[in-house]
Amino acid sequence: MKILEERIRQEGLVLPGNVLKVNQFLNHQIDPDLMLDIGKEFVKLFGEQKITKILTVESSGIAPAIMTGLLLHVPVLFARKQKSSTMPNELYSAKVYSYTKKIENTITVESKFLPASDHVLIIDDFLANGEAVNGLLKICQQANAQVVGVGIAIEKSFQAGAKRITDQGIHLESLAKIASFADNQVHFVGENYNG
Repeated sequence: MKILEERIRQEGLVLPGNVLKVNQFLNHQIDPDLMLDIGKEFVKLFGEQKITKILTVESSGIAPAIMTGLLLHVPVLFARKQKSSTMPNELYSAKVYSYTKKIENTITVESKFLPASDHVLIIDDFLANGEAVNGLLKICQQANAQVVGVGIAIEKSFQAGAKRITDQGIHLESLAKIASFADNQVHFVGENYNG
């Protein structure tokens, strides 16, 4: 998705440890117009599927998930990283290690919001090692819900996440695929660079 790649190129900041900071439009401050474009792209890629629910994890996956859910007219469910005092004990949960924060969280979803009849599209902002998506897949397995695909805004193709997902036979679509951060520059899959 060229518009997303251009925003990453213009405003993204490569940090030590292969971290990409895009907090001007995705992770802290959100550009709603860009999120709407991302939602439209996910609808193009997955709209033929029988999607009944969008599933993401708090918090950066919520904005692209909401726009996709709005366009598909389906509910958006997000897994919480901390259990609220109002949540019941009927939960699906999975442990997820955060690559950027270097901590493990237990993500949870109330079971009543994810019935076995759901056809789920998982949406998230980043895919690196695939921990968050793998946790969401485990939650869907616990619910016996069918995953119709995974949509990612930004994929670090040089890390193992995409392979972990596709090796499970899951349809994965990423809108911006990063090949490397050579010389502290973002290089996308399919472009020519010396690296």
